[in-house]
Amino acid sequence: MILAIDVGNTNIVIGCIEAGNIRSIVRIQTSIRETEAEYAIKLKQVLEFYGVDPRGFEGAIISSVVPPVTEALRLAVRGITGINGIVVGPGMKTGLNVRIDDPGTLAGDLVVGSVAAIACYGAPAIVLDMGTATTMVVIDKNNCYVGGAILPGVKLSYSALASGTSLLPDISISPPGKAIATNTVDSMRSGAVFGTAATIDGMIERMEAELGYACRVVATGGLANAIAPYCKREIICDDDLLLKGLWVLYEKNKK
Repeated sequence: MILAIDVGNTNIVIGCIEAGNIRSIVRIQTSIRETEAEYAIKLKQVLEFYGVDPRGFEGAIISSVVPPVTEALRLAVRGITGINGIVVGPGMKTGLNVRIDDPGTLAGDLVVGSVAAIACYGAPAIVLDMGTATTMVVIDKNNCYVGGAILPGVKLSYSALASGTSLLPDISISPPGKAIATNTVDSMRSGAVFGTAATIDGMIERMEAELGYACRVVATGGLANAIAPYCKREIICDDDLLLKGLWVLYEKNKK
């Protein structure tokens, strides 16, 4: 069994994976103020709560988009498991042919999601990760990572809208009954859900037009299930996509 950790801007996802099967998943809040010792205590408590012996792992792998947290977590993992975990980054075996201007700048979570999408669903694919930001990446029919787009995350956008205006409240991201809303809260929800879904549909259409062929579309992230069902395009929602990708990368890079 391995310990797989995905560090996002808002949450850290902790998974225990055995022979490719995800046994348990826990989310804790990402904090750049936490020290190595504080993360070690949290990890140990989480694992023990689920009856997992921290010293029973054969390996560990970490993907992170928050550099200040990466090293603290790596040291925390080593402290409670005795394992030097693999950190997703340049030089790893991924099976991806990355064709962007500077491949060394490609964020780990985009690599992980792309690898998982290819392994689980095949190429060509468009992979969405809907969290603090909404990322869209394109894998062509030759398994090449050819680029993508980054949009503001839905909740982040509407929190900023509420904080920057006097009369607009903070809202939950849930669909109203119809697109033509008749009150302020439902109008904001219409924009958040239906507007974002329309944006995603439009971006998929543009990306496929540039490629010259259709793609399978896979979505993950905390807001995927709130938005994807309202897209006109068929979208596969996979909450565990990044953990699946971490397993694939671990298998490719273990010694």
